[in-house]
Amino acid sequence: MKIYLQLLLILGFSYLGNLLSSGFNLPFPGSIIGMILLFLALQFKLLKIKDIDMVGSFLINNMTILFLPAGVGIMAKWGLISHFWLQILLIVVCALIVNIFVLGHLVQWLKIKFEGDYISTDLISQKVALDVINQHSRNKKNTPEWWQTQAKKGEQTHVE
Repeated sequence: MKIYLQLLLILGFSYLGNLLSSGFNLPFPGSIIGMILLFLALQFKLLKIKDIDMVGSFLINNMTILFLPAGVGIMAKWGLISHFWLQILLIVVCALIVNIFVLGHLVQWLKIKFEGDYISTDLISQKVALDVINQHSRNKKNTPEWWQTQAKKGEQTHVE
């Protein structure tokens, strides 16, 4: 019974989003509005995470099966979209690059803001360079130069 109630809550928010989207002629899909409403309900503690945890985890773990209808739709309408494959590929690649860039900077900013102990890559490379220089200078102090070793062995070091 608990699983049915959790599924009912998730589908209820999705249905509410669809009603709002179609009722107000919004340019956003109803499922997105439903997810935003579910997020707000969780954020403002109208729902607890345990109220939807089991079904939500199941849906996330089996998300690949939920993409099958979209893939079948693409294959069914391939005749219509096959002429635009270059534009679609360009859009997908550009969106991928923008997403990687934005998410990378967002994660870096969040780590600096909330963890505080995150070292940027510039500082890491500077630290590595200083460590190499320091290690080299320590080695230089402990090991004599080649001409110093020859002089200690009693060999002549003058050049003719």
